[in-house]
Amino acid sequence: MSCKEVVAAVKALSFLVCGKDTNDIFGNFAGFWRSLTSESQLRWVGPEKGVIHLAAAAIVNSLWDLWARIEKKPLWKLLVDMTPEALVSAIDFRYITDVVTEEEALTMLKEMESGKVERENIIKEKGYPAYTTQVGWSGYSLSKMEELCHKYIADGFNSFKIKVGQSLEEDMRRCKAVRDIIGWNRELLVDANQVWDVAEAIERMKALAEFKPKWIEEPTSPDDILGHLAISNALRPFGIGVATGEMCCNRVMFKQFLTSGAMQYCQIDSCRIGGVNEVLAVYLMAKKLNVPVCPHAGGVGLSEMVQHLQIFDYVCLTATMEGRLIESVDQQKDHFEYPAIVANAHYLAPQNAGYSTRLKPEALENYEYPNGKEWQLLIKSGKHKM
Repeated sequence: MSCKEVVAAVKALSFLVCGKDTNDIFGNFAGFWRSLTSESQLRWVGPEKGVIHLAAAAIVNSLWDLWARIEKKPLWKLLVDMTPEALVSAIDFRYITDVVTEEEALTMLKEMESGKVERENIIKEKGYPAYTTQVGWSGYSLSKMEELCHKYIADGFNSFKIKVGQSLEEDMRRCKAVRDIIGWNRELLVDANQVWDVAEAIERMKALAEFKPKWIEEPTSPDDILGHLAISNALRPFGIGVATGEMCCNRVMFKQFLTSGAMQYCQIDSCRIGGVNEVLAVYLMAKKLNVPVCPHAGGVGLSEMVQHLQIFDYVCLTATMEGRLIESVDQQKDHFEYPAIVANAHYLAPQNAGYSTRLKPEALENYEYPNGKEWQLLIKSGKHKM
């Protein structure tokens, strides 16, 4: 899809919002969400996947941001303060009641009401643990990776993710270089970004097992649930889990990943599926099936968003941070008014009202397509054509 087609999709969905009072939306958020995702004509170009679902997520997340601002709370606090009944009423359970029903969700949330204040205070005091992806991008030399490992150890990080998927020899060199610096008491995570076939993923990760990675992320096609299950089964004896979900487009696919055992670490993306309402549905399924959620947050504002969701998970749903981490990536933070704050390898609870997604005016001015200053420079230079 081109940028123009994305804009057209957003406009097509936006007309459904016009004329609705916010009380009509927030008072029946699940119904409103379904009206976006199940509108009969728009469903022809989905359903609940691709650019049309990204557009739905943009609208839904904007509405949650608006609601939090109206209440003068950060989004996580808005979620934490909602009654179990109000939270459940915001979720569309269609297609997932064979895993979790409204009644079960309500019971899970009510069972965790005790201790919420104490857990909220812990989050405010200590924050939520993070891992860094900054040390291991594919284009980095070994010397660059080693330098960054030392930097992030000094910053308090205990979990380090690197990219794999080049030659086996190069992958082994990269894993060894990182292990030599971080030692064996810190966690190594590896991410293949979908480059392998199933059998190849199994073979490669068996070869890398000597470096004791905690997980292999996106080892194959993000749509191949059975492939992920085969990889999970093959790597279980080596103590390597499979992490995936950043490209998973809806709660129905997550249902299959979670129930089949195809993922050991659930990686929601706050914009890929249909906004906060659908994200909450995935968190509830993960809670019931005892699969830890470790959100994808690869820069571009995702870090700012998922911190709210993971705080909600701890305070309201699971009461644990054991085995759970939020990805930390530094790119593009400077473009946001309230960038995520990570100190001593922990996300600090946001204090500003909303979803932490407000771009600075100059960022919009410079990067709006196609009239922003940066785009105009590219177009005039001939490096980008309309």
